[in-house]
Amino acid sequence: MNTKTSFNTTSCCSSSSEYDCLPSCCSSSSEYSIEVSNLCVEFDDVLALDEVSFKIPKGVLTGVVGPNGGGKSTLFNALVGLQPVARGTIFINGNSPQEALGDISYVPQKEKVNWRFPLSVTDVVSLGKLKHQPFYKIFNFSKDKEIEDALKKVGMWDNRSELMRNLSGGQRQRAFIARALVQKANILLLDEAFSGVDIPSQVGVLDVLKELRDEGKTILIATHDLNTLSDRFDELLCLNRHICAHGNPETVFTKEVLIELYGSHEHMFADHKIGQHGLS
Repeated sequence: MNTKTSFNTTSCCSSSSEYDCLPSCCSSSSEYSIEVSNLCVEFDDVLALDEVSFKIPKGVLTGVVGPNGGGKSTLFNALVGLQPVARGTIFINGNSPQEALGDISYVPQKEKVNWRFPLSVTDVVSLGKLKHQPFYKIFNFSKDKEIEDALKKVGMWDNRSELMRNLSGGQRQRAFIARALVQKANILLLDEAFSGVDIPSQVGVLDVLKELRDEGKTILIATHDLNTLSDRFDELLCLNRHICAHGNPETVFTKEVLIELYGSHEHMFADHKIGQHGLS
């Protein structure tokens, strides 16, 4: 069963790995924060993402679920322009990822962050100013009103002088969310935001994110946790190299989708090889 959303797209960009190949046939809509069409990503002899297409409306909290190696981190890296693509198009607020720098705040998995670097909470939140200020000025913002407001909004004002490496998992996520607020990003990507975070802290982080969603921000969270998905997210994007399902958690997360996500379905990719993505 494949319930992925279909789009009326062509192969106008099929041979290009450059995001500036955005002719009129690949046009975007102002209704959506993120639009992805026919996205393919290759690693050596592995198809990491295969014909991925979806649209995320503005002001929606979306959970991205799937198995390890299913392409969640690869998708996030492609959305922010860190991962070259073999085929397909990406629009962020109607622009290419390169043109949309600053519109997205990306929090990678905690294992990819160097926690030994001695940065305080205020230092990390100040990095959000890089969109608007030269680097050498960001460490003069200890009394900046925007930083103060952001830290208070996420409940981290009293922890502003603590080192990031000494914080709990939930506190670190709150600090990164405050950085996104200072950056004035309208899209937040959080990769495994709840990994190693206790349940009460998860609830606190979700409360902050839902408040931001209600203010119009678009939020995607990659997660392995399949508990209470309908309570946490407005939409689910089920990903295992391709889109297995996308929509309301109460309707798309079916037994068939679970099998497609976590069961064996290698036969589905029999005609999909490097340089050939099941296209005639």
